[in-house]
Amino acid sequence: MNRSILTGQRLAAVFLLGFVLFNYPLIALFNKPAKLFDIPLLYLYIFAAWALLIGLMAWVIESRKD
Repeated sequence: MNRSILTGQRLAAVFLLGFVLFNYPLIALFNKPAKLFDIPLLYLYIFAAWALLIGLMAWVIESRKD
């Protein structure tokens, strides 16, 4: 399979994961008045999911088959 096609498919999968992570049911699970490390749980979840997606995109784009 062509390398660019495989990369595109993986990026599409990361996009769909992001869609699921930022959709209503999961966001509602973390919308509670609890705090972790003095950070509201919802904010912590949003930034952790965002960082995870950025890391996955970087890994997909930068991974090379040598």
